[in-house]
Parts: sequence; structure tokens; C-alpha cells
Amino acid sequence: MMRQWQLTLVCACSLLLSACGKAQLPSGLVYCSEGNPETFNPQLVTSGTTIDATSNQIYNRLVDYDSASASIVPSLATQWQVSDDGLAYRFNLRRDVHYHQSELFTPSRFFNADDVLFSFNRIIDLQHPYHEITRTGYPFFQSISFAELVTNIERVNDFEVVFHLSRPDAAFLSNLATDFAVILSAEYAQQLLAQNQADKLDFFAIGTGPFKLDEYVKNEYIRYKKHADFWGVIPKIEMLVFDITPRSSVRLAKLITGDCSVSALPKATELAVVKQQKNLIIDTQAGLNVAFWAFNTQKAPFDDVRVRQALAHAVDKENILRVVYHDTAVAATGVLPPSSWAYTPSVIPNEYNPKKARQLLDAAGINQLSIDIWAMPVARVYNPNALKTAELIQADLAAIGVKVNIVSYDWSVFTQKLALADYDSVLIGWNADNSDPDNFFTPLLSCAAFNSNNNRSRWCQPAFDELLTKAQATTDKPERKALYQAAEAIIAAQVPMVNLAHAQKVVLRKKQLTSTHSAPYGGISFAPIILAEKNLATPAAETQQADLYGDSDIRHDSGTKHSDSESNPTKVSHNPADKPSDAPTQEQH
Repeated sequence: MMRQWQLTLVCACSLLLSACGKAQLPSGLVYCSEGNPETFNPQLVTSGTTIDATSNQIYNRLVDYDSASASIVPSLATQWQVSDDGLAYRFNLRRDVHYHQSELFTPSRFFNADDVLFSFNRIIDLQHPYHEITRTGYPFFQSISFAELVTNIERVNDFEVVFHLSRPDAAFLSNLATDFAVILSAEYAQQLLAQNQADKLDFFAIGTGPFKLDEYVKNEYIRYKKHADFWGVIPKIEMLVFDITPRSSVRLAKLITGDCSVSALPKATELAVVKQQKNLIIDTQAGLNVAFWAFNTQKAPFDDVRVRQALAHAVDKENILRVVYHDTAVAATGVLPPSSWAYTPSVIPNEYNPKKARQLLDAAGINQLSIDIWAMPVARVYNPNALKTAELIQADLAAIGVKVNIVSYDWSVFTQKLALADYDSVLIGWNADNSDPDNFFTPLLSCAAFNSNNNRSRWCQPAFDELLTKAQATTDKPERKALYQAAEAIIAAQVPMVNLAHAQKVVLRKKQLTSTHSAPYGGISFAPIILAEKNLATPAAETQQADLYGDSDIRHDSGTKHSDSESNPTKVSHNPADKPSDAPTQEQH
């Protein structure tokens, strides 16, 4: 007998219905996503899956970054002024901005300064009533020492606020434009606090964005409805659905049959199949990302720089590019990708040299060595197959006499164990949140990132931090570039991690989807999407949808395995006690 989730819920996931049964499809779009969000508040994570599901769909920020003009542009702030000393940022706020309405909350006012103060004071004020209502903390903000940078947020009036800084920071506006810096509703938060339900704030999301959260069924789908009172250009899409499909091959199958119109994170080996489909488009662009192999420098023998250098020299990056990326990436010579304005090819990488690797191990007095490599169980833009990458490194290290044990867990277990920092090394990476080069250094390798558990190498060097502080203190690009290249040189010499590749950002879509919006950094946005006049569904999809509305008991199986405990999935709109998994997640998005 098929399980209940197959019989009754997958029809909602297949889709664009408010409930299963016979109904007319509204104008909508289905996105085949790769996994469940950990929360519906991007302030609390660095997870790409969560960022995609929340930041640009549900929320807005004070400012945004426009990749076309390479500049900061207005969002909930219409204009801003910076003091001559760089220590005060004054923002004028947009008026008549509506918040979402839900079963839990009906707003009584428009967005105003109180919401800005609430959204950021929660992060920086240890005594704030909402500060501790998270098990994950605020990893991005902690990694950039946001609480130390922002000394005070002044409410001038309902539509004017001033951020006071402890020091000049050239990356401050860029950080406010990241996917993490979303604005929440202070009124909603106060209502939940009065009802002793404060923990619902981060899961039953209320924002000002183009879509409002309608329903979430764990392991199945997330459904959003158009925010008809959105202050910006109102989406043409009435309904947006994230069809949660962990397996890449199944996502591709759904795209081909018409169950999805857009699909995430294809494997490089699948692109040849896509090219044979006349109704599919491959959107690619240079990505602001890096895949890396991080060493836990707090554990022996990784506390010895000679061992780290040896392991770096043992890795054949070109082989990894051929086998894992299939020409969709370039080898990394440093942390910064070639698309960054601060990039220079002058940094000398730790080249592939097994003989030199063995000599360095001998110099360190190591004859036999056995290490663990933790590999992400999920695909990411920067590494579509971490397990395969681990296997290739395993073979490389065997050639110099180092035994490798590959470790991988289910994603929720993986992130929890990763937070405990009890690992030898980990294959992970980073997808930038903005175009400022600081975003590749401070969140990943600073001492603040070490303290916030976002620094996977667990490496803290005061001289390195001093370079970052100097780079943040000036707006002169040539000076900043020189400082970041000095930082790259320290990383190349000390090897807290081996930078492997910079991958292209690839999105698959139907031809009828005439416009997508995907920046080289950050999460995907569906609000600007333009649909063709005819229904996006292909004839094959229409046949499947007819079956959904008919009497057949056969439903589409997502191809994933579910435990018996998942036969009664979480529904946001019906069971507020259930939530997405909010286990500590330090996935580099």
C-alpha cells in the first residue's frame, strides 16, 4: 500500500493547487528545490537552501545590490547619507509598505523605523527579548563582528534611522544588502511575545516581500502566494511552489516532464541530457563562490603547517575539475574567484606535486597518517558532488601514503556534528552574499568567524585580521585590492584550507520562462520572472495533472526515501507546533 504522503500530499506538490482535487490551475510556477529550509528567517543561518526559500521571496532589506550597475540601490530605504568620518549612516525609509497577513497575524500599521530597530537590535543586543530565541545564533553577523561594529541604532522618527558605527567599514552597505539582513515585523514579534509564542517568529514568516508563505510540508513542498499589496512591482505569478526534491536526477526528470519549470543544482554530467531537450534552457554565469577543503587547525597533525602544505600539494585539482565539474568551473588559486574585482592571478597556488608533498610529511616526522574527510551529502553551486570530490582526494592522498576515511551523514546530522567541530577536515564551500571581496575573507577565516563557528578551519591569525580591518577602513579600491592580495598570500602560505574550484552558477528552466533573475551571488529571486502567455505546462505535464484531478490513486514519487515518522508531514498552515528543522547549520551557502 502506498503511504499517505504519496496518496494525498504529492498532488499539492505537483501542483499549483490550494488543495488536492479537481480545480483550475492559477497562474504559477514550480521550482524543483534540493531540500528543506532550516528556518524561515535567513538571519539565523548561512544555508543556501534556506536563503533561496526565504530571503528574496518573503522579505526585503534596507538596500539591495544591483549586479548590472555594480551599485547599492534602494529597497526599504529610499535614500541614505554617510557622515564624513564614515561612522554614521542615515536612512530614509519607504512609506506605505504593507506587511503580509496570515492566520496568526493581521498588521495594524505600515513598515516603519520600529521594524528596522527590532530586526537589528535582536542581533546586537544581548538583552533583547528575542536575542536568545534561536539555537543557531546569527552566524553571518557574528562572523563579521556586526555587534561590535554597530554601537547604536537611532530612531529619528517613524521613517528615519541612523546606524552609528565604532569604526569606518567600506563593506557596511554591502553587508546590509546581503540575503541575511532582512527586515522583520516588530508588531508581529510583540504580539507573539505577549502570547508566549515568540519562537514562531522565525518559522511562520511575516515579511514585506513579493510572496507570502502559505504552507510548508516538510520533505514535500513550500507554497507561497503573491503579495497583492507588495510595494514594488507586483509579481505576475499568483502562486510559487518549491517542490522539495533532493535527488538531482529526479529534479531533472520533473523538469523534462513538466512537473517543474525551474530546477536547482544540476550535476555537470546531466547538462548533456538537458542540451538534447528542445524546450529546456541552461542559464549559466560566472559564480562568486569557492569550493574548499578545510583543515581543523586546532587538531594534530593539522596544527603543523608542513602537514597542511603537504596535503595541499597532493591534490590534483585539474582531475577534480574534469571528473566533478565537467568544465563548469575553474581551478582556484586563492579564495577570490576571477569575477571578483579584487582578484589577481599573481598569487602562487600550492601546485600539484606529490613528491614535494611526501618530502614535507617526512620533514614533519610523519611516516603513517590516517585522516577523516567529511563530505557534504548535498549538492551546492560550488560543489555539485562533494562525495566524488572526496573520493578523488582519497586516491591522491593514497599515492603519498596517507589513508583517508570519507565521512558523510544525513544533512541535519552533518550540520549538528559540524557545529561541534570534532572533525579532521571537511569539504565545503562558500557562495558569496555580495560582490564585496571582504565577503570571502571575514565570514570564512577571521577570528570573529572562528568564535561564531563559521570558520571551518578553526584558524585565527591576528596579522590576517589586521589586513582585513585595514581593507574595511578604506574605500580606495586599489588599496583594498592590495590588502586582500596580502591576505591571499597568508592563506597560501599557512594553508588553513585548500581552495579547489570556482564554479559557474547554473539554473535549468523551461523555454516558456522568458526571464529569470539570478545574480552571481546570493539566493534566487522569482518575483521578476516573466511567464509566456500560454501555460508553462508541457503536454506531458498536462497529462500528469489531469491524473491528479481524476480518480487515479497513483501519484508521482519524488524518488526520496522517507521514514515512517514522515508519513504525517509538517504543515505550517495547519499545525503551528511543527517547524522546519532548526538544528545548528553552518553550511556555507
